[in-house]
Amino acid sequence: MTLVAWASVAVFLAAYALIATEKVPRVAAALGGAGIMLLIHATDARAAFFSEHSGIDWNVIFLLLGMMIIVGVLKHTGLFEYLAIWAAKRAQGRPFRLMVLLVLITAGASALLDNVTTVLLIAPVTFLVCERLAVSPIPFLIAEALASNIGGASTLVGDPPNIIIASRGGLSFNDFLVHMAPMVVVLMVVFVGLCWLMWGRSFRYDPARAAEVMALNEKEAIADRRLLWQSLAVLALVLTAFVLHPVLHYSPSVVALLGAGVLVAATRVTAEESLAEVEWPTLVFFAGLFVMVGALVHTGVIEQISSAAVEATTGRLDVATMGLLGGSAVLSAIVDNIPYVATMSPIVDELVAANGGESAQVLWWALAFGADLGGNATAVGAAANVVVLGIAARNGTPISFWEFTKYGLIVTVVTVTLVAPYLWFRYL
Repeated sequence: MTLVAWASVAVFLAAYALIATEKVPRVAAALGGAGIMLLIHATDARAAFFSEHSGIDWNVIFLLLGMMIIVGVLKHTGLFEYLAIWAAKRAQGRPFRLMVLLVLITAGASALLDNVTTVLLIAPVTFLVCERLAVSPIPFLIAEALASNIGGASTLVGDPPNIIIASRGGLSFNDFLVHMAPMVVVLMVVFVGLCWLMWGRSFRYDPARAAEVMALNEKEAIADRRLLWQSLAVLALVLTAFVLHPVLHYSPSVVALLGAGVLVAATRVTAEESLAEVEWPTLVFFAGLFVMVGALVHTGVIEQISSAAVEATTGRLDVATMGLLGGSAVLSAIVDNIPYVATMSPIVDELVAANGGESAQVLWWALAFGADLGGNATAVGAAANVVVLGIAARNGTPISFWEFTKYGLIVTVVTVTLVAPYLWFRYL
């Protein structure tokens, strides 16, 4: 590697260490790292701001912005209070039952929407229902982020890396349902068990609080019925457009921004009120992170690592599959899985062709499982994780990098370990 490439690795590791140790605010670490990458010419303005493979992923940024605005309008309707009371009553005020209900809803919704949109909608409900039951929302938020990444792995539209893989590999929505979804169902069953081991035994049932919640009438929480129906109509159109992306060919970011614009224009909620709910620090953090990872792509660091792995496994489909699964999980835990998959997809495409085409399709599923599940390992491994941490900090219950990561690592190790025999016995 060149001197600039080595310097970019050093800058990335230093910024990552600052984010992990929280010695400085994570936004400052990400922006500082991005600035140094530009300063040492590890990347440039064109690559950082306009490149599809080594720049800021504006689709992610504007998808988040649009959905945050929609959520900001929805908050004025009382919908989240309604859902919080409904969920608490269905769980009969028992915290672990509530957690299971929320993670199953999150995983199911993440299969049809992208996982970032799902956690943006679920998180406000979580804060409200945990306040009603006097329990900490932190375990619930972490569990929901992890569940969104697992559930999102099941479909083409559930996780952004899957869209990239489908485009490069010529895979359909049904291909993901047939090859990914069955194992995701198994993983969700295991994940519920892990939730019990990690948090369930520490929950305390408060009969008095539960009785208060059971006595509430969720219908009384709706503050503005007209605004509610307007918001739900727009949200339904947005979600339908997400699901029909393969047919309509509108990017999720475009759909979200259109929905946000229509909602603000057609309702009595002012632009200032809707923008007040936008997590600006989270969007800026993403931008900095994308620039840093893009610098590693621009200088060829990620491609060299990936190419070395491919060369070591060429001609051995079993070794290539397991290596790709494990390697993708590890790298997606360190860098955001979207630019990682964008860089790795052309290499996997060549490897599929070199190993016999149809029989080597398992490599695409290894890449998808590794990237999607590996994103759970750390607080910055997947977009949904970063969004949840931003929402938690905004609501006065910050989740540290290591608090998230100590649970994410357990879930990642268990789920990736279970996927390995699934790929081996089904395809190899």
